[in-house]
Amino acid sequence: MKQTLLELMRMSRICRMVLATCLGSFILVIFYFQSMFQPVMRRNQFAADVCCRKDSRNALQELYNPTQSEFSSAAILHQARRDHVAESCRAQSASSRKRRVLTPGDLKHLVVDEEHELIYCYVPKVACSNWKRVMMVLTGRGKYSDPMEIPSNEAHVPSNLKYLNQYSIAEINHRLKSYLKFLFVREPFERLVSAYRNKFTLKYNSSFHRRFGTKIVRRYRKDATQEALLNGADVKFREFAEYLVDPATQRDGPLNEHWQTVYQLCHPCHIHYDLVGKYETLEEDANYVLRLAGVGESLRFPTYAKSTRTTDSMTAQFFSNISSQQHSQLFQLYKLDFLMFNYSMPSYLRLD
Repeated sequence: MKQTLLELMRMSRICRMVLATCLGSFILVIFYFQSMFQPVMRRNQFAADVCCRKDSRNALQELYNPTQSEFSSAAILHQARRDHVAESCRAQSASSRKRRVLTPGDLKHLVVDEEHELIYCYVPKVACSNWKRVMMVLTGRGKYSDPMEIPSNEAHVPSNLKYLNQYSIAEINHRLKSYLKFLFVREPFERLVSAYRNKFTLKYNSSFHRRFGTKIVRRYRKDATQEALLNGADVKFREFAEYLVDPATQRDGPLNEHWQTVYQLCHPCHIHYDLVGKYETLEEDANYVLRLAGVGESLRFPTYAKSTRTTDSMTAQFFSNISSQQHSQLFQLYKLDFLMFNYSMPSYLRLD
């Protein structure tokens, strides 16, 4: 009986050992498979971040430290443009006693692309409609694929894009520091004549005729007809120029964005722009930005109709209809844009 009891106790210990071994092995198997699947689960939590960027380098890093040889010559060109802007700002700061701090209202022209870490300051009459279309493609998360399928009026709806003044101060500072900031500029008087042609010589811009045209006719046209006073649809370039240089216009408030200076719209002496594109090399510079952002293979900047473009010879023709005094006054108004973005004084300009 005693022997039988001892045998049963021995068998009981063996069973417990076997059971413990099996349970331990089962737990190890669970940990093994969990270790295999857990990294996959962890990566899936950040899948949205991975899908939106081709690699860990952003556009800003690629601009200042290019990994592709094709970027090197462009990087040198844009460094020269940045240096010229910086030197102009130093000269302006030395000659001016005015100091100001930017407010959120000063940032309303800066469009933010969170996906590709870009900030674009739009300047009217410098391909801004097409740039807004491109920014809608970049930020639309697949909603848009072809910029030219986006109607022009839709591109100018503020809610279709995110602007820097919509962020908190801390968020603004972070983005200004770590995102690539760019703008596009144009020969100032070509841009001015382009704005005049678009806003005052085309019938469909009746809102501009009523808002600005009627005021211009009333102030600067003697013996204006009642129709001209009511519609403001036939403003002459001479009258437009007189309106721009009139001190009363300055007292009315900032100029409209279509003829405001780039200096006032984008504040290049307060915001360090990493890339200054030019309208004269629009497609080349624009596609360079897109390549830096890693989307150059899938997205190209739209071409534009050169037949309707305001040219230097066309601008000279408009300026031939205004006085030399107005030449001088307009040059003083846009002088900083000429100097800052390295545009030569036009040969047709007559200065007193």
